[in-house]
Amino acid sequence: RPFDAAEDTAILVGIWFEASLKAHAFIGQERLLEQKELIEQKYLPMAETWVACRGDQPVGFISLLDSFVGGIFVSPECQGQGVGRKLIAFALERKGELALDVYSENEQAFRFYLSLGFEEISRRPFDDEGLPFELTHLRLTEAQFKR
Repeated sequence: RPFDAAEDTAILVGIWFEASLKAHAFIGQERLLEQKELIEQKYLPMAETWVACRGDQPVGFISLLDSFVGGIFVSPECQGQGVGRKLIAFALERKGELALDVYSENEQAFRFYLSLGFEEISRRPFDDEGLPFELTHLRLTEAQFKR
């Protein structure tokens, strides 16, 4: 379902934070806490965000900037249950092709994206804030998607 800022912001920021602590531990909790504020105040409001729910409870979300996946996060207790795959399939159906950047050190996410058919386009040694965390740029078309 579409993101509802009034209802979803706190819940999605919580999902983002818990999933990031697990997936991005190499960044450090202090930096994640700084990013948490940006997620809430800047990134969620500016993106096209879709929420995956179990019943009425949000369990994950995908935020799109046109066909670029600005973020996809699934609650740690729901990971490995197909939520992320369904979010990617939903976004791909809407956009026709997707691109994203993933921390190269985030091996679980990297493997997940490759298993869906994403192809590596490029790497850069620094993240968007100029810190030394390598990012890999990936792309997926409908023809590449492994359902």
